[in-house]
Amino acid sequence: MTFSTKSVRTAVFISGTVLITLLATCAQASGYPVTVQSCNRQVTFDHAPKAAVSNDVNLTEMMLALGLQDHMVGFTGVSGWKTLDPSLRNGIRQLPELSPKYPTKEVLLGANADFYFAGWNYGMRVGGGVTPETLAPLGIKVYELTESCIHIMHKPKVSMNDMYVDLLNLGRIFNVEARAQKLVNGYKKELATFQATLTPLKKTPKVFVYDSGEEQPFTAGRYAMPTALIEAAGGKNIVDDVQKSWTQIGWEPVIARNPDVIVIVNYGDVTAQQKIQFLKSNPAFSDITAVKKNHFVVLQYVEATPGPRNIEAIKKLAKAFRNDAS
Repeated sequence: MTFSTKSVRTAVFISGTVLITLLATCAQASGYPVTVQSCNRQVTFDHAPKAAVSNDVNLTEMMLALGLQDHMVGFTGVSGWKTLDPSLRNGIRQLPELSPKYPTKEVLLGANADFYFAGWNYGMRVGGGVTPETLAPLGIKVYELTESCIHIMHKPKVSMNDMYVDLLNLGRIFNVEARAQKLVNGYKKELATFQATLTPLKKTPKVFVYDSGEEQPFTAGRYAMPTALIEAAGGKNIVDDVQKSWTQIGWEPVIARNPDVIVIVNYGDVTAQQKIQFLKSNPAFSDITAVKKNHFVVLQYVEATPGPRNIEAIKKLAKAFRNDAS
């Protein structure tokens, strides 16, 4: 049997058309491409990342909560800040820490990363060497932590929705949308159920977040996650009017605004107890209500930053606010 050149070309054309159609159908069936909003950018994914890297303990826990370990090649920015939580080590199994603090482009390239989950001041700095713009030519796509977007754009005041949005977007990026939606729905239900059981407070407690620093305190302003946690627990951040995220301020406004409760963020070289002792031993703070009455509540770093521990953090704060009110 013989075939004409024309018939062979026709067969090849038809086969190619069928293959393209099949590939398009498969892509559509898998849910790709997907486009998500990341701060002021839209990022499109043609497939789920296969070599993801997360920065910081809270962002890594978001990945673990969604069961994305098999899509990861490592994490960064945990041991250098001493924020490791024992349960994280169990969750990440054999995944390596690629860099103790912020990674360089070379670190990410060395891991053959195709995705970087980080945030502004959570693994990236404005004008730094590792940003969505510097990583794009290397084939590494970036999704930015929503809470951190305030560093490069205007955004609404921080809320629990910032964390929920990140989980849902990660669900879309990695094609585990149903899993992400179930997780978020569970968090929302757990929080609503807990809040419904709370005894109403006679007075809204004034709360100060003490992260670190002796000459000037590093604290959480209007756009940092503790503000949302404090409000969900029934309190008010005394520096809610500071139009920043995590930031440094002076001690004068802290003394003048006289917090009823001080939240200590525990991580790093200085322990929570050492921070409390500093506040209690300094005569300048002796008239602060929280110091006089020993009204301190300790949150681990991973609880105070956006991530799966936020609901437990709210419960801890709510209990402390009510104990302090009694």
